Amino acid sequence: MSRISVFSAPFLLGFDSFEERVDRLAKSADGYPPYNIERATDAEGTERFLVSVAVAGFSAAELDVVTEDNQIVVRGKQKDEAGREFLHRGIAARQFQRSFLLADGMIVKDATLGHGMLVIAIERPKTPKIARRIEIRSV
Repeated sequence: MSRISVFSAPFLLGFDSFEERVDRLAKSADGYPPYNIERATDAEGTERFLVSVAVAGFSAAELDVVTEDNQIVVRGKQKDEAGREFLHRGIAARQFQRSFLLADGMIVKDATLGHGMLVIAIERPKTPKIARRIEIRSV
């Protein structure tokens, strides 16, 4: 059965790469690690987002935050320490990758790690609406 895409409408020009990113995110979505996304808007209209990812047990050296291809990719990789013997292992040392798709014009400001939470601050400045007349040439 073929899938019909909302982005295949003839009046949506140049959205094919956006559709590929959405498909990639859908395939990689699992529940680990859990996260929150908060949004606030200031008086000037700038939107601010805080993406909080629960990364208890990970140090800053074991985490990587990268922006690539209009998305934020958060990766974590812990190493098992040799010589440790666990009687019970309820906290897994597992790697993860979590991606968040960004709209055009969004700026990743910084990332902080504290109390087991990785918090990524993102801004979308208010952009002025610009209209311009396109000259019609005769050939």
